[in-house]
Amino acid sequence: MTRKQSLTSIGQLVPELPVSDVERAQHHYRDALGFEILWLDPGEIGAVKRGNATIFFRQTTPPFAAAVHWVFAEDVEATYYELKSLGANIVDPLERKPWGLRQFTVEDIDGNRFYFHHD
Repeated sequence: MTRKQSLTSIGQLVPELPVSDVERAQHHYRDALGFEILWLDPGEIGAVKRGNATIFFRQTTPPFAAAVHWVFAEDVEATYYELKSLGANIVDPLERKPWGLRQFTVEDIDGNRFYFHHD
């Protein structure tokens, strides 16, 4: 099988997370994770941004399946201590995992998880 050459590029992915309250989620991400609130369509959808990372939130009626994301952190130790100082809900501390990555896990107020890692 031959591989076709890609003619277009794919830009940055923007996840859309299920949340029970969009505005509450935006405030949580601003206060506990250092994001900036971008915009809000009340009761429907909204967005936050930090550096190159943008996240959309979609108002969803519980119960819903929480999302999981892996996030590369250039300096995972500094990221860990920064998020810890902001009051992020760190559910697994920074440690080297058996698969070789140094990582920690943050869970938001709706159960969505972020695995911050560096090898």
